Amino acid sequence: MTKQRSLLHCGCGGDRLPEWLQDYVETRLDIDPGHNPDIVADMVSLGDIGPYDAVYCSHALEHLYPHDVGTALQEFKRVLNDGGAAIVFVPDLEDVKATDDVLFDAPAGPITGLDLIYGYRKMLKDKPYMAHRTGFTSATLHKAFTDAGFVKAAVTRLSDYAMMGVGVK
Repeated sequence: MTKQRSLLHCGCGGDRLPEWLQDYVETRLDIDPGHNPDIVADMVSLGDIGPYDAVYCSHALEHLYPHDVGTALQEFKRVLNDGGAAIVFVPDLEDVKATDDVLFDAPAGPITGLDLIYGYRKMLKDKPYMAHRTGFTSATLHKAFTDAGFVKAAVTRLSDYAMMGVGVK
C-alpha cells in the first residue's frame, strides 16, 4: 500500500489545486475564515502543523510585507518533510512598467503593470487585503528561498508575468 502524499495549500482563498497536484491530500490554510480553510492561520505563523510532503502557495506571498517573506518561507520549510518542496507562484515584475497599459487578460479582467505592482486595482476598494506589499524578480525570489534555508532553489519565469519558485528542504 502506497502512502498518499500530503500538501499544505497556503493562502488557498477559494482556489482549487491545479490538476497536476490532484494526487496530493490537500490541507487548506488561509488567514480568512470566510474561505472555509481547514486551518485558519497566517503564513508567517503556521502553528503546530505538519509535516507535509509539499507546500503550495499561489499568488499569496506578494501580499506580505517584504520583512515577512523570509519568515513565511522559513515556516514553509519548517512544516515540510525532509526532501519536501515548497512551490510558490508570484507575479513576475522583472520587465513590468508602472503604467495602465494592459499586459494580459486574466479571468478577473485586463491586468496592467500597475495591477501587478500594487494588486488588481478594481478589486482593492472592496478587498484591501488583496494589495501587493512586496514584489519579486527571478533573482529576488531565488534569494528569498536560499536565505530561508532551502538546500535547492529554482525559479522559472512563465507567461503572463508569472513566476514559479521551488525550494527543496
